[in-house]
Amino acid sequence: MTALTLSTAAAAGLKADALVVGVAKGDKGPVVAPGADAVEKAFGGKLATVLETLGASGGEGEVTKLPAPDGVKAPLVLAVGLGAVPEKDESFGTEALRRAAGAAARALSGTKKAAFALPVDSADEVQAIGEGVLLGAYSFDAYKENGNGKAAKAKDAKGPLGDAVILGTKPRDKAAKAAIERATAVAEELNRARDLINTPPNDLNPEAFAAVAQAAAKEHGIKVQVLDEKALTKGGYGGILGVGAGSQSPPRLVKLSYSHAKAKKHLAFVGKGITYDSGGISLKPAGHNETMKCDMSGAAAVFAAVVAAARLGLEVNVTGWLALAENMPSGSATRPGDVLRMYSGKTVEVLNTDAEGRLVLADAIAKASEDKPDAIVDVATLTGAMMVALGSRTFGIMANDDAFRTSLYEIAEASGEPAWPMPLPEHLVKGMDSSTADIANMGERMGGGLVAGLFLREFVGEGITWAHLDIAGPAFNEGAPFGYTPKGGTGTAVRTLVALAERTAAGDLG
Repeated sequence: MTALTLSTAAAAGLKADALVVGVAKGDKGPVVAPGADAVEKAFGGKLATVLETLGASGGEGEVTKLPAPDGVKAPLVLAVGLGAVPEKDESFGTEALRRAAGAAARALSGTKKAAFALPVDSADEVQAIGEGVLLGAYSFDAYKENGNGKAAKAKDAKGPLGDAVILGTKPRDKAAKAAIERATAVAEELNRARDLINTPPNDLNPEAFAAVAQAAAKEHGIKVQVLDEKALTKGGYGGILGVGAGSQSPPRLVKLSYSHAKAKKHLAFVGKGITYDSGGISLKPAGHNETMKCDMSGAAAVFAAVVAAARLGLEVNVTGWLALAENMPSGSATRPGDVLRMYSGKTVEVLNTDAEGRLVLADAIAKASEDKPDAIVDVATLTGAMMVALGSRTFGIMANDDAFRTSLYEIAEASGEPAWPMPLPEHLVKGMDSSTADIANMGERMGGGLVAGLFLREFVGEGITWAHLDIAGPAFNEGAPFGYTPKGGTGTAVRTLVALAERTAAGDLG
């Protein structure tokens, strides 16, 4: 895996295989960013001119490689775009640095050692660059000819970039050192989530996912409980069992419990873990099945966030619930028109078996409510409607508390995860009326993402603050890589959940 270190060495004098510098987009052409002064001098003060000659503008994510001049020990200089030159007395911002570092790390695939001479004035910027490097260096090659045939553990993951040195900060600076440690823990666990999302469904069924969670829990001192199909039947988890009824791979409900002796608050994270979603009897049309291995991205995010909280030793209790099932059509599958008795005791008429995520989440949310946490946050690739509303890079946030919804939005944006607050209109509830059950799993087509949120709200325990993150859009990138985001599983929502846990540990739940 890529290793992060800090150094105050001069950029031009450090021995490395590549030296990364920043370039911004100015009114009259590219502008060399702070941190690259020595490199600019080695180019005779003409680095910006050379870059412009080569077609560089300093636009965000733009990468230009140059042979290093005399006076620079690294043989290669890589200039990466940071976007527009900031206003006077303002910085480029952590997300611009994170994306630039990620783009550079991807471009340096196969490089043993790279030094990053990007603008650094704070521990937050060190952390952003570190996260960008580790996330941008990610690759999933377990199923390639030279792969190992299975998803790698985070600590064993092989990134295409070797050592990465972040210049401009003293290695003994406590704040900078802590920033590197946080960046490493969060990025490694986020990359573990990406591995799970990218693993083919024939190798990652509910039982296999549960086994991965058990192994990680043992490694990091997290308590784990796995409910198999017998325990789920005995406990009356009709939603999870109903979704998994058509598969030869039975469902699981996994509880991960991280606790801290000084914790004053308790968070519960609930993740949708459909390891493959065919739509069930309401079969998806051709062209909509190929990426459905990603339908467990919510559970992957929850799993990664709990492990990251444990690695960081956060002073907050965090419980993760992974609702795992495979949604398949067969003679034993749940049919449209069937009625399921959920864990909470409510009955649900299933009008569409492809609206299965809300069924497994409902059981897990009801169970999580029994612990009386201070807040519940569920994460799910829940609706195509949310993608229609917000596109492929932004997730929606719904909640039963406006202040909590606003807080989560601010946390997500600060973490570099685009999100948008969404309403829960009361008039849409009536659309889920059923003549045979307490509620139907479908309502009005228009506003379908909001209907799903309203359905989940019905299963939240009384008096408990709750939020729902619909990550259907950004969870899986079908296009080309950008910034620190690879093609395939992205691990979205991990950073938001970890940041929420950190803020809660600091006494600000929102």
